[in-house]
Amino acid sequence: MESPIVLTQVENRVGFIILNRPEKRNALSPQLIKELGEAFSAMEKNQDVKVVVLKGEGKAFCAGADLDYIQEMQNFTFEENLTDSRRLKDLFLQIYEFPKVVIAQVEGHALAGGCGLVTVCDFAFAVPHALFGFTEVRIGFIPALVSVFLGEKINQGKASELLLSGELISAEKAKDFQLISEVMEPESIAEKVDQFAQNLVKDNSGFSMMETKSMLRSFSRKARIDALETAAELNAKARSHEDCKKGIAAFLAKTKPEW
Repeated sequence: MESPIVLTQVENRVGFIILNRPEKRNALSPQLIKELGEAFSAMEKNQDVKVVVLKGEGKAFCAGADLDYIQEMQNFTFEENLTDSRRLKDLFLQIYEFPKVVIAQVEGHALAGGCGLVTVCDFAFAVPHALFGFTEVRIGFIPALVSVFLGEKINQGKASELLLSGELISAEKAKDFQLISEVMEPESIAEKVDQFAQNLVKDNSGFSMMETKSMLRSFSRKARIDALETAAELNAKARSHEDCKKGIAAFLAKTKPEW
């Protein structure tokens, strides 16, 4: 029997959602996206959960899109690509507007869609060796969906720098960019994240945190929803462009495309 690809547990009013595809560097497959959404829905309904921690098993937090699925996408129609893009959009939005505080515990690289997961969390703590980045432009794709959330989280200048360069940045630089909250040593990150979560549980009103987060997210919600739908369509269109086909083919062949 195969292991579940999303694990959950609850300890002392903290819910843990764990990406469990270490052999695939926790890459985002349709099934993983579906199970993540279901896990967050269950945590929302669980009255014993006040704070949620999102983390990954293995050496990577999340490496972005699943390699096998990228191969399948080469034959998708525009409608199929749009449906797929909206699936990821809905997950990002679900986490971003989740009524409880969400903390990312990043103990490995967070790339492309994986960096998007970090972006939509309220807090993020990472080990020094973790790398962050949106590498879509390097394979002829566009970081459409995450650009909406990234522009709200950090200033537009830094967001443009990350999205247009495709550069991988260190945890320290990610902190400087305000993409993550703090850098912690590998041997202590689990304990420190748990302590931070417990402080929220014990010191803060759950109602107040929920209402404060809802208020903050409400300020630009209409513009965000409109922008995300536009981004989903741009995402789907970009997949049929020759640059994207060329970039993905090179990526799958482990070669560098000539632009």
